[in-house]
Amino acid sequence: MIIQKQYRFYAAHRNEELEDKCRNIHGHRYGLTCFFEVERTGNLTTLFSEFDEQIEPLLKNEYDHGMLIHRNDSLFETLQMHAERTGEEFRLKVLDFPTSAENLSYVLFTEITALGFRLNRIELRETDTSVIAYTREDWVSDNRYFTDAGREAAATA
Repeated sequence: MIIQKQYRFYAAHRNEELEDKCRNIHGHRYGLTCFFEVERTGNLTTLFSEFDEQIEPLLKNEYDHGMLIHRNDSLFETLQMHAERTGEEFRLKVLDFPTSAENLSYVLFTEITALGFRLNRIELRETDTSVIAYTREDWVSDNRYFTDAGREAAATA
């Protein structure tokens, strides 16, 4: 059985590897739809609030009104230096790869799975007309890709 839940958060980011408008810092009102695989064990499978109790704090504390930033983006070092110099605190969600919707889907799928939920897929809405459908198969494939890429990057460092 599949239970579907929807969440929203606001976050800024930029795609530093692109040579278009998305290279600039900009924000999105992200929509996240989670499709949870659950098994019936009686009259109830799962209380909907069980999802919310864990996922809403994750999104609120890690993502909402923050900035997604790639660890290797030159802006990351600048923001760190600014924070040290001024004492300002920024909510930065630091990723090991560029902050595309595809990569963000991987991170969200990973983090929600780590909470103990079995996801069938997620849909990440970046704009009103742009949605990533990200499946468990995508996640398994990306786990291999990011693990191999991480090993290669470490070996050349």
